[in-house]
Amino acid sequence: MSQRVITYVDGFNLYYGLKDKGWRRYYWLDIPLLAQNLLKPGQNLVLTKYFTAKVWLPLDKRKRQLAFIEALETLSGLEIFYGQYQLNPRKCHRCGYEDQESKEKMTDVNIAVELLRDAYEDKYDVALLISADSDLVPPIQAVKELFPHKRIVAAFPPERNSSALAAIAHASFHIGRRNIARSLLPKQIVKPDGAILRCPDSWK
Repeated sequence: MSQRVITYVDGFNLYYGLKDKGWRRYYWLDIPLLAQNLLKPGQNLVLTKYFTAKVWLPLDKRKRQLAFIEALETLSGLEIFYGQYQLNPRKCHRCGYEDQESKEKMTDVNIAVELLRDAYEDKYDVALLISADSDLVPPIQAVKELFPHKRIVAAFPPERNSSALAAIAHASFHIGRRNIARSLLPKQIVKPDGAILRCPDSWK
């Protein structure tokens, strides 16, 4: 009997891992396909859940993200969950320079809720968590205590690692370049209404 797998993807953790690695050409990712490519024999991908927040500024970044989200919305087997993207004022105490710092909120909470909800409703045998956010240790611990027959595997994005997650999860590994490179969306996607979505030029 195959194991049912639900994948939980921390969108910003994955994005910044790719960015820090210098893998801009891999931003245009087919998230469910990446999840599928990470499975082991005998596992069946039930659903992929993608957690992110809509960027507001700068406008060019917002435009690229919206194109990517629209592309993801054309895929089957994917649910998208939104947190909040906040711009907080900050000031340099040495020179007095003022600007705004962007912060993504709620992703870890949203992942925790879905991880526990799906375990309670017996929707997976294995939870594949694509993230290296140590804030997810408590919900993983809760799943292990309440549902001891379920397994949680942490898949760390490039340039990301968490010894705390590695210690609490049943297993962990780093996502390699090969699996990412073979999980890209088509350069051009035609939506049901005929609209055409294209990979941003700066991502090619």
